[in-house]
Amino acid sequence: MRTRWTLALALALALTLLLSGCTGGGNTSAHGRITLRFQSLAWQDESVTANKELVKEWNATHSDIKVEYVQGSWDSVHDQLLTSFEGGEAPDIIHDASDDLADFAYGGYLADLRDLLPARLKSDIPQRSWDTATFGNGVYGVPFLQEPRVIVANATWLKKAHVRIPTPEHPWTWPEFRDITRRLSGNGKYGVAWPLKEPVSATLNLSLAAGGEMFHRGRDGKVTVRFDQGDQVVPRTIHDQADIDHSASPTTLGSGGSDTLPGFFGGKYAMIPLGFSYRQQIVQQAPKGFDWQVLPAPAGADGLTQGVSPQTLSIAQDSPHKKEAAEFIAFLLQPKNMVRLALGDWMLPTATQALKSPALHTTKNDWSTGTALADDLVPAPAQSVRGYPEWKDKVATPAFQEYYSGAITLTELRQRLEKDGNLVLARYQR
Repeated sequence: MRTRWTLALALALALTLLLSGCTGGGNTSAHGRITLRFQSLAWQDESVTANKELVKEWNATHSDIKVEYVQGSWDSVHDQLLTSFEGGEAPDIIHDASDDLADFAYGGYLADLRDLLPARLKSDIPQRSWDTATFGNGVYGVPFLQEPRVIVANATWLKKAHVRIPTPEHPWTWPEFRDITRRLSGNGKYGVAWPLKEPVSATLNLSLAAGGEMFHRGRDGKVTVRFDQGDQVVPRTIHDQADIDHSASPTTLGSGGSDTLPGFFGGKYAMIPLGFSYRQQIVQQAPKGFDWQVLPAPAGADGLTQGVSPQTLSIAQDSPHKKEAAEFIAFLLQPKNMVRLALGDWMLPTATQALKSPALHTTKNDWSTGTALADDLVPAPAQSVRGYPEWKDKVATPAFQEYYSGAITLTELRQRLEKDGNLVLARYQR
């Protein structure tokens, strides 16, 4: 009996050790101290520094809950998280973007945060931002940083051309923008360079200003693709600039944002539509004396409305310390700390109190221009669409690339987005 009992105890202990070894989230030490793993995707030096400093400050004041900083990468985060979820090794606190959360939320990998977060944080972030991380009846991420798409312009070039300089109060319309890029072009120079290596997100998010929706949810909850008049304004403008007016550089249509900066600094393009955070690269790389400025994107039937997919903080469903993880998120996203994170990433905080910070309303590096657009940022059109990644990769990306290059017509673009696109979405909605 003693031998059997000893063997049973040994097996139970071995099983306990095995199970604990398979758990990738936070753990509790023999002294009762909890360790939480926080995977951050910060990559710019200022942003990494801000995140690590805040982790250090937390650890200095919370001896019973230690946070371990884990460096992740935007380039591989989706596949890396999927592997870690399925292997039971996910970090407790997960940094990601709201447009990457749908499959994880519906798959049961993320914790519903509604009962974990303090009222202060929930009320400080506008509902339109919470909507970006809401899937079904749950909230699966805290949206905390976002960036509008803006136009970065060669200020000297625009002044010499005597064009009207737009402001958030009096922006250009899309027809006016097209006309101005024509006036700025000629002699081997272009009024605009569109970096559209990833054309879908930019096109859909900017199209909201023109009344575009693309995805339409019926009473049965199912989503279909419709490429209506409002959806066509932005694609048609880009196509006509590149293929009819020759006011947009054809060589940058397959480029990333950073790839266009050398030509911008060299005087080849007057303007580049970019994310607001690209200002950091411009400050670091621009030649001495280069005069640049940030302009709002053109307005349409719905004003300056624009889609965004904010950066988010989530908690793994398998984390044994969800309450403590939520406490760390609440600390990280206190208004003063959110401002530090925003400044480090050169982006805008989502929270109302943080947006009031004087540091975000300065004219230096045109912070005030971006902050003035905050109220116009709404959830990206594809935010909660199941099957969107496949639709984007297999249908929309090649279709938009061919249209912008002049290989297909607007009618053909519409047929492919709708016919082929709805076949893809239908498989996810059976």
